[in-house]
Amino acid sequence: MPEAANSKERVLDVRAIEPRQRHEIIPKLFYNLGPDDALQLIVDHDPRPLHGYLEAVHGDGCQWTYLEQGPDVWRVRLRRLAS
Repeated sequence: MPEAANSKERVLDVRAIEPRQRHEIIPKLFYNLGPDDALQLIVDHDPRPLHGYLEAVHGDGCQWTYLEQGPDVWRVRLRRLAS
């Protein structure tokens, strides 16, 4: 899916952030994204639990796309869809 002309993407490498802090930071960053903006996460494991959480809280308002799937690095694009 092509990006919207005025969408923005922030890239966040969370590998050096304490896991407990990741779990606090990432949902807040996603919640504060503008419509059609994205957050690209770089992590050291499959962030599947985060996917389940965002789906439960935001439903279809969160688009999840794997850009890279291990074995050492995972990159995921989270896009906040316009309602």
